[in-house]
Amino acid sequence: MTNKEIARQFQYLAEIMELHLENPFKIRSYQNAYLTLRKLPDPIAETPREDIENLKGIGKAIFGKIQELLDSGEMATLKKYEDMTPPGVREMLQIPGFGPKKIRVIWKDLGVENVGELLYACNENRLVELKGFGEKTQTDLRRKLEYFQKSQGKFLYADLEEQAHAVLDFLQKKLPDAKISLTGAIRRRSNIVERIEIVVGHDGEMEELFDGETVTLTSQTENTFNAITSSEIPVTIYQCKKSAFGSKLFRYTASAEFMAAFLEKNKGLEFKELETEAAVFEKANLPYLEPELREQAWSLDNNPGKLVEETEIRGVVHAHSTYSDGLHTLREMAEQTKKLGYSYLGITDHSKAAFYANGLKEDRLIEQWKEIDALNAELAPFKIFKGIESDILSDGSLDYSEEYLKQFDFIIASVHSNLRMDEEKATTRILRAVENPYTTILGHPTGRLLLSRPGYPLDHRKIIDACAANGVAIELNANPWRLDLDWTWIPYALEKGILISINPDAHSTGGIRDIHFGTLSARKGGLTAANCLTCFETADFQEFIARKK
Repeated sequence: MTNKEIARQFQYLAEIMELHLENPFKIRSYQNAYLTLRKLPDPIAETPREDIENLKGIGKAIFGKIQELLDSGEMATLKKYEDMTPPGVREMLQIPGFGPKKIRVIWKDLGVENVGELLYACNENRLVELKGFGEKTQTDLRRKLEYFQKSQGKFLYADLEEQAHAVLDFLQKKLPDAKISLTGAIRRRSNIVERIEIVVGHDGEMEELFDGETVTLTSQTENTFNAITSSEIPVTIYQCKKSAFGSKLFRYTASAEFMAAFLEKNKGLEFKELETEAAVFEKANLPYLEPELREQAWSLDNNPGKLVEETEIRGVVHAHSTYSDGLHTLREMAEQTKKLGYSYLGITDHSKAAFYANGLKEDRLIEQWKEIDALNAELAPFKIFKGIESDILSDGSLDYSEEYLKQFDFIIASVHSNLRMDEEKATTRILRAVENPYTTILGHPTGRLLLSRPGYPLDHRKIIDACAANGVAIELNANPWRLDLDWTWIPYALEKGILISINPDAHSTGGIRDIHFGTLSARKGGLTAANCLTCFETADFQEFIARKK
């Protein structure tokens, strides 16, 4: 280990001990050891023991720990504290400018245990009321967290979409006569992508594209150029002849699974030197498949036809206001929904069990209902439906009595707590909620946070079968961190006749726009407008939810 690596272990030890409120004198001694060791000019491994022990702030005890690191690469004391600390909390210690004291508050007071959950909490405005935090601190932390996650090599599609189109525009201006398109996972609108990929049909030189600012070349082979944007996003550009653009675009857009199935289905056919993708499908005697459908092989034999479009969404269902943990008032959420051209808003603030999100107790429910009635009279024909995001408790029950459950227009039932059940218990819990006669929509079924928290284990088939049997729709939560129900389960849900509800889970007026990302993910599963609950006109939506009453 280098001096800096050894020093960093002592800094880490000091931080993790501070996280656990250990002896401040010991913590300071390890901090001082870090400051001393990182400055040593000669390798510690080659320095006589007595010279190290005599260094200011080192001594025999700390030298013993140094020796442990040199001998085994580990330190027993550090291992002890690591075992006491969730891996995601330890990861937070790597974020510059976010110290152990604040991490402890986040961990102990909010129950947040990893970076993704923390960023989600920032986006939901959860930190502003915590001791030692505020809106400015929350905003600053959000920036740090976003940067940290970008450095991990995987990105949410939502984080790269705008940049991808900016790079595309830049290249098109540089090569106005070239054929240029996004390709790969980002063209398939995959939930998670690793880079921006682009195909360029151009018969000339490419090096002039890379200006060292917008796009900087990092490496290249004969026809592949690896680059990086000014914000350090990796880009891969595939060059081909203009006459072969369609063939290459098709090839690089398809996933490995889809491409293998396509070639197997079309044995003996050559798909080279085709100028358009349409020519590829025509030669294969197949109807055109949208890029989103070129992820899995099922679409080759089950083309769903015209996929749902964002413009076909009629209502904003699943939104929060200042009645719980939203950033904007009920009026502001309603007026913005109407301004964006939607016909109705299904307001679903958190229920009373969600104390962490200022969930609504019964008296505040009545207060909200009165305001909804007044706004409906004022904003008609725009309609606000009285919904709730009701917590599914550990036993599968919802957290209001029947007296109140029957007064809601509709109920989204969601899990927010006790996420570490095994598959059998987690499945049973949700089955009970789905079987509740007042449940209208199953919210974000697995509770996952992409790039951060895997969903809790579920028997998806049992859950989907139960939703079909009980007339319950399933949410595709459009928040880019969730996109849950995962699109891979949409074909099975459609087979069972279930409606999918594309819901933004908006905690602010800006969050409504997440419907865009939910729609893209839904298209990957073959969703059409006819099978999307939020594409229903107001009267049809009202008729559907009335069935549960």
